[in-house]
Amino acid sequence: MQAQTLILTHTTLVDVRDGHLQPDTTVVIEGNRIRRVILSARASLKAGTVVDAKGAYLIPGLWDMHTHVYFGGTAGDGDDLILPLFLVNGVTGIRDMGSDLDRVLRGREEVAKHRLLGPRMVVSGPMLDGPKSEYKAAIAIATPEDGRKAVDKLKSRGVDFIKVQSGVPREAYFAIADEAKKAGIEFEGHVPDAIRASEAVAQGQRTFEHLIGIFEASSPDEDKYLTGKKSVGMFLETYDPAREASIVQLLAKNHLWQCPTLFWERGQWLVDAIDYTKDPDLAYAGHSWVTKQWPQSRKSILNTLDTDPLPVREKFVKHELDIVRKLHAAGVPFLAGTDTPAGVDVIPGISLHLELQRFVAAGFTPLEALQTATLNPALFYGKLDDYGTVHEGGIADLVLLRKNPLEDIANTREIVAVVTDGRYLSSQELDRLRASLKKLAASK
Repeated sequence: MQAQTLILTHTTLVDVRDGHLQPDTTVVIEGNRIRRVILSARASLKAGTVVDAKGAYLIPGLWDMHTHVYFGGTAGDGDDLILPLFLVNGVTGIRDMGSDLDRVLRGREEVAKHRLLGPRMVVSGPMLDGPKSEYKAAIAIATPEDGRKAVDKLKSRGVDFIKVQSGVPREAYFAIADEAKKAGIEFEGHVPDAIRASEAVAQGQRTFEHLIGIFEASSPDEDKYLTGKKSVGMFLETYDPAREASIVQLLAKNHLWQCPTLFWERGQWLVDAIDYTKDPDLAYAGHSWVTKQWPQSRKSILNTLDTDPLPVREKFVKHELDIVRKLHAAGVPFLAGTDTPAGVDVIPGISLHLELQRFVAAGFTPLEALQTATLNPALFYGKLDDYGTVHEGGIADLVLLRKNPLEDIANTREIVAVVTDGRYLSSQELDRLRASLKKLAASK
């Protein structure tokens, strides 16, 4: 059977490698692959579906590199609400950092076979956490043997990587790292509370999430934090620029990827200062999220995490942006991730665009911010032949925008159409899908 042909004509192609704009370009897609990228004046259109994209800007599909599709109270909303929300917002790929194992493996397969509408998925299954983990989507780890067994079990089930959480005990962490190396599988995630950032680097942990470990390493009290209490106020009081410079240099030397989840961080530390009821996108959030889960999360955060006064936490949020700015200047690589839908008012898909705006607030150019969700995920996975740029031979995960995202990163929300694994979702289809998702969210 001949592959279906889709032809996008007269679009302005955004090269996310260097910011070059190639106007009046035609992109020919056969099946799920891009077959030709050519100036429209030279294109001879053959049979197929032709879309006139004049005035639109074409970018690679976006990736959210920190998600939880089948997690906690929202796990039941993964298939019909969370996954489609990614696509209508131009997110064609996700890295899932902690979900129910059976559900996420099935979801990954169903999406790949086009039986479920959603982004392509790279998954960890449940997180490896401490013996008293509060999360359902976690495996409790008390001993080194627990850690090794968990790595082997998840590897045998076909997960793509191992996710470590904050509560993993010290000796178990080293066992997990060792077993992951033996099994030939990457491990990523939090720098556990019992581990120094430098130790995580030495063990080969591939990513740091939420900037955890960097705050601790920037303080002379780092060793105390391995076994005792820590808070943002403590980090600020003991902050040592020389120590910070040292950990920044170490991360840069080892090219250790950072996924700082800046939008989520802001919402966490300032949870009592942000009124989510005024969010213009609130209609896309499940009704029970807004009325039950978010108020519960807000209360929990204020009781456990946000114990410092609001001015201290506001200062810490600015401090986080400053750390990101310094890491970026040193050449440390970044990935855009949101932690959606965990937390408060972190709506799938939409939050990725807000994350890109936070990168710009941290000093990134719009191009550099865009790279964290396009080019960089492809580099991270060693998949530049398939993703990351719009190029001949690549997989057809694409987004058409009304406005140039390099002029204003907020323009990534100006979506005209989405191509997901070769399937074209027109403006009209996206509008219908958005309307149905709002209706569904209201019933959740």
